[in-house]
Amino acid sequence: MDTLPETHGIHVEERLTGGTYVLLAELPKVDRSDGIGITVVGGVLDLRAQRSVMTAENRGNKVLYGHFTPLPAGAKGDEVAAEYKHGVLTITVPVPPADQRRSLRS
Repeated sequence: MDTLPETHGIHVEERLTGGTYVLLAELPKVDRSDGIGITVVGGVLDLRAQRSVMTAENRGNKVLYGHFTPLPAGAKGDEVAAEYKHGVLTITVPVPPADQRRSLRS
């Protein structure tokens, strides 16, 4: 028996414009109080959300959503901003121009 909850994919659109990485995630019927989590570790953005589903048969079930994506080189993962409006989560991350990125090699 599988004891891990099923995680559903999230429809996302990504773009890099004007020095900003933008991710739009469709999260219909997700209430902020149910939980939306965004983390950045090792240059990878991890998005998690859950939605409560109330039915006559299954009261209190949760639907879990997840998506992860590598950020563009040089993205400032510690400066992530997010806004949730009308079922769409917009995540923005600053990305400096290539000539301003610090080289990881010495």
